[in-house]
Amino acid sequence: MITPHLIFTASRRASQLLSVFAAAFLFAACAGEPAPETDEQLVERARGIHERVITLDTHDDISVANFTDENNYTMDLSTQITLPNMREGGLDVSWFVVYTGQGDLTEEGYAAAYENAISKFDAIHWLAEEKAPDQMELAYTSDDVRRIAAEGKLVGMIGVENAYPVGLDLDNIALFHERGARYMSLSHNGHSQFSDSNTGERDSVWLYEGLSDLGRQAIPEMNRLGIMIDLSHPSKKANMEAMSLSKAPVIASHSSARALNDVSRNLDDEALMALKANGGVVQTVAFRSYVNSEKDAAYREAVNALRSEIAAEMGVELVASRREIFGMSADERAAYEARVAPVEEALEARMDEITAEPVGVADFVNHIDYLVEMIGIDHVGISSDFDGGGGVDGWMDASETFNVTLELVRRGYSEEEIGMLWSGNLLRVLDEVQAVAAGLQGE
Repeated sequence: MITPHLIFTASRRASQLLSVFAAAFLFAACAGEPAPETDEQLVERARGIHERVITLDTHDDISVANFTDENNYTMDLSTQITLPNMREGGLDVSWFVVYTGQGDLTEEGYAAAYENAISKFDAIHWLAEEKAPDQMELAYTSDDVRRIAAEGKLVGMIGVENAYPVGLDLDNIALFHERGARYMSLSHNGHSQFSDSNTGERDSVWLYEGLSDLGRQAIPEMNRLGIMIDLSHPSKKANMEAMSLSKAPVIASHSSARALNDVSRNLDDEALMALKANGGVVQTVAFRSYVNSEKDAAYREAVNALRSEIAAEMGVELVASRREIFGMSADERAAYEARVAPVEEALEARMDEITAEPVGVADFVNHIDYLVEMIGIDHVGISSDFDGGGGVDGWMDASETFNVTLELVRRGYSEEEIGMLWSGNLLRVLDEVQAVAAGLQGE
């Protein structure tokens, strides 16, 4: 959806670039200097910027199945995030996410969720401390990030997506902090014991009309410990209440602008202005259906139609939806994937038949432009939601990370601004959250 504000943003950037090029050309004509930089020179300048800034992605999902000696992130897996992909694309920092889907608000549900969370904490620590300590290290502060990056290692950090595993015992928040958690959302897709979810917009069913009493107790505890409060899945009312209660800045670890794409997972202008007043940062997410739903739906429809045509030609039966795949056992999924592999190979070879355009890096950076115009560059960052459904054409895995920097350079962002977007703003918030925690603990 193209809004007047987006048109203004694009035209402003275009005007800036035209002014710069015109001035440079005039100076060159008068002084006998070379003409303005060519596209090749711009790309080379972007590569230099990309190498110098610390690039940080706040949201990468994981599966414990990818943390074994036989199958792990030091290898070329089919996942969007691996250590080789990070190296190739120049992605310095990955926030590995301890994600738990929302289940029943029962003692049994909390116990299973806690077990799931601990298994993911353990997997992340195993990778960093046992499997690949020579390649990466876990960071707990912004100083850690800068030190590890300067040493030439990749950086891992930990976020918790959904506080459901905390159960009813707030002491578990401290336990998660000890294991490395530096941000946590109070819910995911479904209402938790702490907060309503954004998914209440689908059926207008709410449990608390914002935060629960337990959620209101969790906010000061997270402030005290130095855990950033993540707004990317709770409802708007819950988020507004969380910002009013928090003594420290908050983040949205993977959300985009609702004004450009009206989905409940994105933040509207009122929430964005509250986040600015709070001093927080929204980590713009490169998730196709959150960036441009209509464009993504048209492209997926075209791809699925071609896939179905190829499958029919080969006599292969496809499942009706990806949800069916998620419901399969590991053996069933492996058998299905082997059966459809020839279809996917043929589809890849015939992709040039598809005329619909996929959601790409330029569409993603449109959201960054909008957010910068709306709340200022100090409050905007970058995330992918890789291996959780994220990725746009041109940034479909960590190996393509440079393409985001290149698009930012093309639009006239300076090296300082690009450094702020990639990591500076998020690390500033982490510093402030930890400073608030130190003050509260001192009291």
